[in-house]
Amino acid sequence: QKVLLATIPGVIVLTHFFGFGTLINILWGGIVAVACETLALALRRRPLGFYLKDYSALVTSTLLCIALPPYAPWWLIAIGVASSILLAKHLYGGLGYNPFNPAMVGYVILLISFPVQMTAWAPPRGVGEVPGLLEALQACFMPSAYDGVTMATPLDVLKQNNSLLVEDLWSANPQFGRWAGTGWEWANLAFLGGGLWLLYQRVFTWHAPVAMLLVLALMAGLFYDGGSSASGGSPAFHLLSGATMFGAFFIVTDPVTSAVSVRGRLVDGALVGLLVYLIRVWGNYPDAVAFAVLIMNFAAPFVDHYTQPRTYGHKSPGE
Repeated sequence: QKVLLATIPGVIVLTHFFGFGTLINILWGGIVAVACETLALALRRRPLGFYLKDYSALVTSTLLCIALPPYAPWWLIAIGVASSILLAKHLYGGLGYNPFNPAMVGYVILLISFPVQMTAWAPPRGVGEVPGLLEALQACFMPSAYDGVTMATPLDVLKQNNSLLVEDLWSANPQFGRWAGTGWEWANLAFLGGGLWLLYQRVFTWHAPVAMLLVLALMAGLFYDGGSSASGGSPAFHLLSGATMFGAFFIVTDPVTSAVSVRGRLVDGALVGLLVYLIRVWGNYPDAVAFAVLIMNFAAPFVDHYTQPRTYGHKSPGE
């Protein structure tokens, strides 16, 4: 699958800055995904080989596990992947019938149910010592015996700030990098590279990701006050923080759950970008890609209804 190949640069960067946690997440999540997919197909009496070889279960689990904090416990990964495969996918009839992005459903279920574990991000390389492979395995499969160091993400630090200028905040917090967060900015650039390769391979069109990024940058630019203590962050900060590029090229572009018309993709992507900024700056969560995507998944049929192209020979789309 080209989508899996395109995630490799981002996974490499995450591994470099945060250690082996993301790789362990992906490997364990893949095992759980295949097991859940096999169970669901068997219960539905569908041919296993035909459906397993489309790799959709592995794509879903990989996208979810990339979004999870490194060194997440095994049960957290298992619950998230099982929710994505069994509830968000097969409960609706399988691939092609699911109205919501399965990976984002699993992510939101975990974020609402286990907020402490979902915000336990390891410090990036240069700030703290990156755990080794054995420590990563221990954190996943023996979490009670692992005493890891965590810190708030740059998005969370900026959101909670109410006293320092952005310039002072940058110098006081070592997890901030040149434009956004140490490690985060390079991971976003790596996912941007993977996304551009998918565009070159014509896996999806440019409309949704470009619209999302443009609107997010526009909102950040309109409301950026130069860096006061109440600042919501600069356009560069928002574009290179959190799951921005990952969401734009790997989540918003899901062909099953997003709008299908060209104008619909533009509207869908633009509204995702708008919602991401609104929730990041004025909402309760520092990052908002999953919530924004699920809201627009819900609205996708409505968007398609009003953006479908006019049929040749008719005056309006509905004729």
